[in-house]
Amino acid sequence: MSIPTLAIVGRPNVGKSTLFNRMAGERISIVEDVPGVTRDRIYAHSEWLGREFSIIDTGGIEMSDEPFMDQIKHQAQIAIEEADVIILVTSGREGVTDADEYVARILYKSDKPVILAVNKVDNPEMRSDIYEFYSLGLGDPIPVSGSHGIGLGDVLDEAIKHFKPVEAEEEDDIIRFSLIGRPNVGKSSLINAMLGEDRVIVSNVAGTTRDAIDTSFVSNTGQEFIMIDTAGMRKKGKVYENTEKYSAMRAMRAIDRSDVVLVVLNAEEGIREYDKRIAGFAHDAGKGIVIVVNKWDTLDKDNHTMKEFEEDIRSEFRYLDYAPIVYVSAKTKQRLHQLPEIIETVSQNQTLRIPSSILNDVIMDAVAINPTPTDKGKRLKIFYATQVAIKPPTFVVFVNEEEMMHFSYARFLENQIRRAFEFEGTPIRIIARRRK
Repeated sequence: MSIPTLAIVGRPNVGKSTLFNRMAGERISIVEDVPGVTRDRIYAHSEWLGREFSIIDTGGIEMSDEPFMDQIKHQAQIAIEEADVIILVTSGREGVTDADEYVARILYKSDKPVILAVNKVDNPEMRSDIYEFYSLGLGDPIPVSGSHGIGLGDVLDEAIKHFKPVEAEEEDDIIRFSLIGRPNVGKSSLINAMLGEDRVIVSNVAGTTRDAIDTSFVSNTGQEFIMIDTAGMRKKGKVYENTEKYSAMRAMRAIDRSDVVLVVLNAEEGIREYDKRIAGFAHDAGKGIVIVVNKWDTLDKDNHTMKEFEEDIRSEFRYLDYAPIVYVSAKTKQRLHQLPEIIETVSQNQTLRIPSSILNDVIMDAVAINPTPTDKGKRLKIFYATQVAIKPPTFVVFVNEEEMMHFSYARFLENQIRRAFEFEGTPIRIIARRRK
């Protein structure tokens, strides 16, 4: 089940990005100091009163080659298409403008809930000036101050009223996976080729409210899969083609709903910066990952081609050293038969649980090989460790001073755990906690 999405829209300079940062809080900061993980500020996860949600900051989208009103219209269209709830941000200092009325008319015709936030209301005396915003026809305006963090709780309280109730999901054996990647890497061709590779199509399952159609099929081994469709990028007009950031939003929606993510690369074009960006989304989300190099048939190869390509991938995707790599061709169906089995293995590794006694044996052996670091004469002490979660496997290591657990040593412990257990294809998390 995908988490709900808020979209923040409005004309320039009303404080959309400030509100976005306030709502995102610490979740937008760098979680892992790993080279190669590129984060994009247009999309973030947050939480309010126990409800998780995603935030889209349309203010981060720049289309300077288009007229001013067209930019605002595109933002509104993206919000209508992608979001469950829309927050229209205006400015209490300037009052209602023509641009505010323009985007309000677009949003008013949509079927999505719209919350009207009047930003830059930094003192109580300004609250009397917000009543003119009733003229936008979007209900009660809510005064906020992004710079001071005032009124955001009222906006989020109103937003979560429109979220669908959380339904308990039944555990099933179905594996959900998606294919993400740059345009023209061959995602659609791979989907079609996989479905034609001796699979039995079970049904077309309605996906999200964004008219995506997910496809259910059964592999030769009897494992049922749901392939999450990301082809919804094809939209009338050229709204989505204007910037890669829109496709990043689509990729994030697919990642949220997936157990395993296939990061598709184009063998002809090699690795691009955008490949690393969207792969970083899947890594940060803790999803199982398989790197799929498509169009492998188009290369002139020798005995070293595959090894050299793998070295490039490992160099550029250093944070994905756990992800298996498969070289395929949608055209010739080369190695396509391997994908369902690899996806199934990665999904199983995502749910692997390690008994605490065995885990602690591995940790203590690791400490014996490489003693814990010291700082100002004080040594990090590891008392014990336990696994606290799956999807991704997450381990809490209880220590004397959690600040002394340097990233490099946590990385060492992760490598030792990977050597001892089968965690191919899944990120693992190590969290240091001070023993009380």
